[in-house]
Amino acid sequence: MDKQDLRKEAHNLDVTVWVGKSGLEAVVGELNDQLANQNLVKAKFLRASLGGTTVDEAAADLAERVNAELIETRGKTAVFHR
Repeated sequence: MDKQDLRKEAHNLDVTVWVGKSGLEAVVGELNDQLANQNLVKAKFLRASLGGTTVDEAAADLAERVNAELIETRGKTAVFHR
C-alpha cells in the first residue's frame, strides 16, 4: 500500500494512543504493542506533551523510537504504520 491508500484507511480509525504531559517515553511501549497487532495506529498529542516542539517534530521523533513510518499528521493527530 502506498501512503495515499494508508491515509484513506486511517480516516475512520479512532485514536488509541494519547500522548500527554508525561511525554513520548510514556507511550513508546504502548505504541509498539499496538503496531505489532495492527496495521495503522492513530495517536493524539495533547498540548502539554509538546513542550515547545511542533506536532510534526514530536510525531517524527515517536515514529523513529518505535521504528514505524509516519503516514501523516493533521492538527494534533498522527498516523503510524509498520
